[in-house]
Amino acid sequence: MIIRSKPKSQPVSSEITKEADYVSRRRFIAGITAAGVGAAMIPAVRRDPESSAPLQDEPNSFDEITSYNNFYEFGLGKEDPAANAHSMVTSPWTVTVDGLCSNPGEYHLEDFMKPSALEDRVYRLRCVEAWSMVIPWQGFPLADVVRRAEPTGSARYVAFETLWDPAQMPERRWRPRNGWPYREGLRLDEAQHPLALLVTGLYGKTLPNQNGAPLRLAVPWKYGFKSIKSIVRMTFTEEMPATTWSATTPGEYGFFANVNPQVSHPRWSQARERRIGELRRRETLMFNGYADEVASLYDGLDLARWF
Repeated sequence: MIIRSKPKSQPVSSEITKEADYVSRRRFIAGITAAGVGAAMIPAVRRDPESSAPLQDEPNSFDEITSYNNFYEFGLGKEDPAANAHSMVTSPWTVTVDGLCSNPGEYHLEDFMKPSALEDRVYRLRCVEAWSMVIPWQGFPLADVVRRAEPTGSARYVAFETLWDPAQMPERRWRPRNGWPYREGLRLDEAQHPLALLVTGLYGKTLPNQNGAPLRLAVPWKYGFKSIKSIVRMTFTEEMPATTWSATTPGEYGFFANVNPQVSHPRWSQARERRIGELRRRETLMFNGYADEVASLYDGLDLARWF
């Protein structure tokens, strides 16, 4: 069953002064609206490592999902984001689309988030720290936004940036090597994969600040740090973009960051994981259990080298 949110009245967008920005923005919005029709719900299908038979994954509770987070701009502890992220103002919110694309501009969140296009998807989240959750997200395909931005033929990657506002974000104890803001990126074919989701809610509610409000990414076959939070910029590039963790500790965190139980972190094994709320540890699945859907993206790529 497809669960969709009810349409809400749209706030009036502020005037964009440059005519070129205005024209590209209208083309972008029209495309997003059309692309949302007919999208299907995608559940978290976990496969038995021995038989490959699908196993049922129960979602974690709303409290578990919203109280155990990594969002270092609000503190290094798992409880810090829930305690501190309320200071972040998420409305109004704009996202800059730029780089190698035909429709650059400053877009209001409402231009991205068309209620009629929202989908509910239950995804597993596997953290590189070897813990996991199952989360019922609400959002829309990243591919819709990529398509409407119209990347040029030379674009091979899309880079993302998180909001960085020291007045709202109290963290001072950790500084990434390439500086704030937090940065992430995907290869363009990864960004256009049907599983890649731009998230605006969870459990049918507005996305909480500590989970990356008002707009975050969910890329379920990759470690959680790839699913960047509170997005304010998308940039299309020809070169692989520098990303926060791969730049800060390149020997431990690679650009691709695909969930791979066969490639250990230098300080711990990735073969097993602790599901939040469970006592037992479970086997980690290749690509977090989404191998049937995404493995073809990496044909011929040495996943031990390109981790």
